[in-house]
Amino acid sequence: MKMIILMRLVCVLFCCFLLTDTSAQSEAGTIKAIADEVMTNSKAYGNLRKLCKEVGPRVSGSVGAANAIEMTKAMLLNAGADTVYLQPCKVTHWQRGQKETAYLQAGNRTKIALQVCALGNSVATSPSGVRAGVIEVKNMEELKLLGRKQIEGKIVFFNLPMNPTYINTSKAYGESGAGRRAGPSQAAKYGAVGVVVRSLSSNIDQFPHTGATVYNDSFPKIPAIAISTLHAELLSAELKKNGSISIYFKTNCKLLPDANSFNVIGEIRGTQFPEEIITVGGHLDSWDLAEGAQDDGAGCMQSIEVVRVLQKLGLKPKRTVRAVMFMNEENGLGGAKAYLQQAIQKNERHIFALESDGGGFTPRAFSIDMGDVAMRKVKAWAPLFYEYGVYEFVAGGGGADIQPLKQLGTALSGLVPDNQRYFDIHHAATDVFENVSKRELDLGAVDMAAFVWLVSEFGLN
Repeated sequence: MKMIILMRLVCVLFCCFLLTDTSAQSEAGTIKAIADEVMTNSKAYGNLRKLCKEVGPRVSGSVGAANAIEMTKAMLLNAGADTVYLQPCKVTHWQRGQKETAYLQAGNRTKIALQVCALGNSVATSPSGVRAGVIEVKNMEELKLLGRKQIEGKIVFFNLPMNPTYINTSKAYGESGAGRRAGPSQAAKYGAVGVVVRSLSSNIDQFPHTGATVYNDSFPKIPAIAISTLHAELLSAELKKNGSISIYFKTNCKLLPDANSFNVIGEIRGTQFPEEIITVGGHLDSWDLAEGAQDDGAGCMQSIEVVRVLQKLGLKPKRTVRAVMFMNEENGLGGAKAYLQQAIQKNERHIFALESDGGGFTPRAFSIDMGDVAMRKVKAWAPLFYEYGVYEFVAGGGGADIQPLKQLGTALSGLVPDNQRYFDIHHAATDVFENVSKRELDLGAVDMAAFVWLVSEFGLN
């Protein structure tokens, strides 16, 4: 234990040596003050409770999303932002409608009800639903090999489990997500009449997980549903026992014209270089099955907490710090597009953007996407974060909302929390406030505020 403490002390002293522009010991002291204030007096957890319990689901274009905009605007004002404003954007407006129904049937046997939900942006079935035989595929290449002869007139079941050998569950999510994102259009290319996608969940459970699909306009748009991992296992087993299985499902969703909405922005103006902008944010919209507590109410509340703690401690960032609640990340990125467009039109200089969109779990690392000079500078700060749970700065990137800023030359980063439990609740009915730990949420806010403060003080050049 003494050896570990000694090693950490050496790391901090090394960091102090590297920070020659100002007293590194002072910066370590500032971060300690940030941590003490957040861990003692944070408003993030209470704000998250308010967002989840008083607003609830926040699908872009919905009444819930509009209410969340007004609520987070008030939260930013209460946090002490110098300026708070709404940035107009056009957003995808999809509605689920009445709850979906589905069942499988083998021959004349009893129907077995299935736990399903429509994929985001999916078209609806006809009023009478769709019923057809099922064909299972384990990867996208299998679909191509089967071709139109075997797929036409069928419902394709994309049974793509998340790879359990990937310790990084986000990697598994990205790989298996091909079925959800592109599966419906690819199946339609070969004449399928519907699609069932295994939910993107790390474990076996009874909850279907939604998420956006992306139609290719070159092919027919066919209805698509996600099935719980528990019933995906059941369906696969039934297909192995009896190949003549049919599925019936009915969905009632619809895609409306794009709606008017807003990003919510709160700023602390920089004292020396106000034209240099640091963005810290999360996405305010969520899916409609639950409260969107981890995805991404947590990231929004952490970003508001960054503003609050800087103002509470009287810290005056040299560069402008801008907290942004992005709208429409889940199924269109309308907010991200508007933010980039405004930055281009106003000729803004965005030097750094940090997003939290991995849930409010215990922080482990920051992913970074920036030039070599900036990367070396940031990695030299690493020892300052060891006491607060972040042990690595790894090559990667930021979240989907800040990714467009890369074309402006902006350095990007994402908070990387422990993700072993994230996909148990991601896009499912279990993404509720009760599944968030106050301490984990606050610790992430500490690291985000510390990172923002260091960039505001030292820049990245």
